[in-house]
Amino acid sequence: MNRTFAFAHADCLFRRIVRFAPVMLAVAAFGGGERCRGEVTLPALISDNMVLQRGTRANVWGKADPGESVTVRLGPDLAQTMAGTDGNWGVKLNALPSGGPYDLTVSGKNTITVHNVAVGEVWVCAGESNMEYKVVAARDAQKEMAEADMPMVRVFVVKHDAQEEPQGDCEGAWVVCDPDSVKDFPAVAYFFARELNLEMRVPFGLIESAWGTSRVEAWTPRATLEKDPALHGVLDRYDQAVADYPEALTDYQGKVAAMGVALAARGASGGPVAEPVRPLEPGGAREPAALFNGMIAPLARYTIRGVLWYQGESDTGDPELYGKLFPAMIEGWRTVWNEGEFPFFYVQLSGFLGRHAQPEASNWAELREAQRQALNTPKTGMAVTVDTGVEHDMHPPDKQDVGHRLALIAESEVYGKEGVTTSGPVYAGMAVADGKAAISFTHTDGRLVGRNGAALKGFQIAGADGNFVWADAKIDGDRVIVQSKDVPAPAAVRYAWADFPDCDLFNKDGLPAGPFRTDGVGAEASPAATPGKRKHRAE
Repeated sequence: MNRTFAFAHADCLFRRIVRFAPVMLAVAAFGGGERCRGEVTLPALISDNMVLQRGTRANVWGKADPGESVTVRLGPDLAQTMAGTDGNWGVKLNALPSGGPYDLTVSGKNTITVHNVAVGEVWVCAGESNMEYKVVAARDAQKEMAEADMPMVRVFVVKHDAQEEPQGDCEGAWVVCDPDSVKDFPAVAYFFARELNLEMRVPFGLIESAWGTSRVEAWTPRATLEKDPALHGVLDRYDQAVADYPEALTDYQGKVAAMGVALAARGASGGPVAEPVRPLEPGGAREPAALFNGMIAPLARYTIRGVLWYQGESDTGDPELYGKLFPAMIEGWRTVWNEGEFPFFYVQLSGFLGRHAQPEASNWAELREAQRQALNTPKTGMAVTVDTGVEHDMHPPDKQDVGHRLALIAESEVYGKEGVTTSGPVYAGMAVADGKAAISFTHTDGRLVGRNGAALKGFQIAGADGNFVWADAKIDGDRVIVQSKDVPAPAAVRYAWADFPDCDLFNKDGLPAGPFRTDGVGAEASPAATPGKRKHRAE
């Protein structure tokens, strides 16, 4: 087959492929069970409908008898190797341009054929429940699903698996996008891939590895936690929870028994009684590195373009620790993949909980600040989404804007498209005169815009006493003038600094200003990409 297959023809052929053909692979060698002697096997990721990363030497690997000769063929390309003494083997295919469909054939003492293989762009899509959030629950779901006949977009959903040690394989299967299957696709990742696929006309493979209500330390390699003394507290905290659990459980059971006795004694005439809180059982998704071991380590040999990340809600209890853990996790993943500083783009948390009558301290705002500071890590990008939140709903249905903003960053930073606006207004400085604070911004794209007119909500101002009050704010060119009659000598300004803030400030391209505080930690970094770093261009 001509590997420079024209995409207009490829798209037509994709639509003729049987999309849910049985996976003709023996995965038992990776997940338990005895392999037949001499049987070559492949991991779950290397299966029907897979997408291989274009423009680089993609990895293919598996198991065989020690010393067994293995041949891998994809289209016109052929690679050969020999299984090691442990039965593991691996090859790197020659770099291929976008195209397909291909058959991938792996031959040893037996032959496996993987069907409907595409070559394109591969992104790991990880995090917690907002990354798991499915298209069927998103805004305009019925319309989105009806229009989702997109065979050049495929997804592999990694089954939940928490492990004490890194695993070599996972459970899952590649699924081709169509109006029926798309309902179970991760919505943010799908809208990201759909936009880029329509723009670039190349296949996109999405590997979803997410678990709701998971903390960042569960996704961090244990070696990363162990080598950094600043992170040892994570392991110590967990070890203490394990040690304390038997006593905490006994105490809980005693309280439950006492509550039962009290209820029986007073009869049905009494009012409601607050039940004791059951202590969280150690292990599973709570254990540091457990989700990395079970759901990321098995992916680390798969050649990818980059990572999309949507997580942090479960870490709002300790934003300061998150500020240390999150960048360390990114570097830990890059070390394990051993593909250099691949792009790592993530979503800043949207608004949640409710509005407050007066400015208050906010862990959610501090977590967003910790996410912004992670832009100091090379080759990262952040999509600001604080404006997409729904009051008291941790899972806002507007996943289209989230995917779109991630796609803008990828277009500019990875795929080399010029003139793309990737960021809303970014705080650049404050000047105080005549009782007013003039806040300047970059990334205005020529004009600041107020969503609800010239008067802006969401700004707070304080004097030297640090007592913040709501402020009057108006756009003045590329600045916002902030003042309050109650603060004659401004010392600090905050914007969108709340659990569920008002967010009215945008640039003319419709992208929101991110939350900031002039009394915050460190200098602002662009929420589009780490400044001053070489862009990671696709082949």
